[in-house]
Amino acid sequence: MNKKNLGSIHLQVMWNRLLAVVEEQAQALLRTAFSPIVRECGDLSAGIFDTKGRMLAQAVTGTPGHVNSMAESVKHFIKEFPIPDMREGDAYVTNDPWRGTGHLNDLVVTTPAFRNGRVVALFSCTSHLTDIGGLGFGPMGRDVFMEGLSVPFLKILDQGRWNETLLAVLRANTRLPVELEGDLNSLISCNRTGCERAFAMMDEFGLDVLDDLADTIIDNSQTAVLSAIRKLPAGAYENSMVIDGYEKELVLKAAITINDDGVTVDYSGTSGPSEYGINVPMSYTSAYTCFALRCVLAPEVANNAGSLAPIKVTAPKDCLLNAQRPAPVSSRHVIGQMLPDVIFGCLRQIIPERVPAEGASCLWLMNFRQPSKGGNPGFALTAVTNGGAGARPGKDGLSATAYPSGVRGTPVEIIEALTPLLFWRKELRKGSGGAGQWRGGHGLSIEIENRDDRDVELLSAFDRVIHPARGCSGGGDGAKGALWLRSNRPIKPKGLGIIAPGDVLIVNTPGGGGIGSPNRRDKKLIEKDALDDLA
Repeated sequence: MNKKNLGSIHLQVMWNRLLAVVEEQAQALLRTAFSPIVRECGDLSAGIFDTKGRMLAQAVTGTPGHVNSMAESVKHFIKEFPIPDMREGDAYVTNDPWRGTGHLNDLVVTTPAFRNGRVVALFSCTSHLTDIGGLGFGPMGRDVFMEGLSVPFLKILDQGRWNETLLAVLRANTRLPVELEGDLNSLISCNRTGCERAFAMMDEFGLDVLDDLADTIIDNSQTAVLSAIRKLPAGAYENSMVIDGYEKELVLKAAITINDDGVTVDYSGTSGPSEYGINVPMSYTSAYTCFALRCVLAPEVANNAGSLAPIKVTAPKDCLLNAQRPAPVSSRHVIGQMLPDVIFGCLRQIIPERVPAEGASCLWLMNFRQPSKGGNPGFALTAVTNGGAGARPGKDGLSATAYPSGVRGTPVEIIEALTPLLFWRKELRKGSGGAGQWRGGHGLSIEIENRDDRDVELLSAFDRVIHPARGCSGGGDGAKGALWLRSNRPIKPKGLGIIAPGDVLIVNTPGGGGIGSPNRRDKKLIEKDALDDLA
């Protein structure tokens, strides 16, 4: 089949089938993953790529940080393992933060799809592993070597045979060897499912290769995004935001330049790197920058290599958002997930009717851990909690929602079943959303008791504790986040804390900013706020 045979209806049907293929791929990972943050919360990505390494389609299930960084990582896989050298049954793996998804806890697996003896596509997927060794999933490391085990680009399957040496190394360097091996099997199965579904689609439509379909998808997507960009006034727009940081507050600054060729985002003026693990590799910076622009400029266009092509992202070498190896990057999400708010501040100057206010933005991940001792095996678990999203033009912000990551909160029942922690309270935090004509989303109030006779460690990486989400156009700021222990022992928003036996951790996640003067809020909405007891 060639391009002239790809009529619009025929193309749309094949495109929808391709979306179904990658969604089944992602669901296979979601249903078989061992780590709760993957199977319960959806911290993953899945997609199909052509033989040039261009992402054709991504699954809806997944996070922008994983998807858009994975979109570049497949090109690195092809450089390390050229297409002519690939063999049927091969699969490749890495957790390289700079050529993967930004930190060591994410394993990326890429699998060539062989049909009639040739590679017709590549499937790739990512999932978050709870533990990869080292200091653990927290920001305390001073370089990437302290943070965990690095896996360079390696074969995990060689013509269907497991790389037993690599598996042995992985098992020996994690606190959760069973879970890690299970997650790796899940990733392998995820891509295998994608291959099987793609072959069924190709059989149905009589396709020997995907090259013509790939070119058409990429060209159409790029054209659509460029068309949307060209409707905007050309020019340069700047915005900056101050955030808490680790050892000191930090500045995120962006300048967006719009012209007929696309959009360029430059982060010059952003603070230099931190000494701790909140630095962001360029792959993750680009991922959330592109996501923010796509949300506002052309949200209806498919996310693939074509729609991402008109966007260029730059940052000074060795700044906070372009961390250089071997900088610590374990908690890169704390800064990276703030970037959409910075981008929205630029775009608000020209299209305010499409742009939300600032939100809690970065996930409030509670990383609980108890080292093994004697007959007690201990545990490690990442509990996902969320703050409030910023108000939207014409709508209130969503409460307790992980925007921009899209990760779901971990069910209380799962945490209590796997740990000695007991939740006494988890409810929307009254009054935490910024006031306005359109109110910001509310955060959460959470109380968790350590019911064990041993200490439980908390690896914290929380922001918006000092600098809240800002409202706009007269809207109020969201409430700041906070955490403390009932015993009044000190505990920091970033770093390692201890929850003693019987003590209770109290967490208030941040609220989102409001839009417009509160005096303009509809009376019915005010009455509803009072009825819900959230005002």
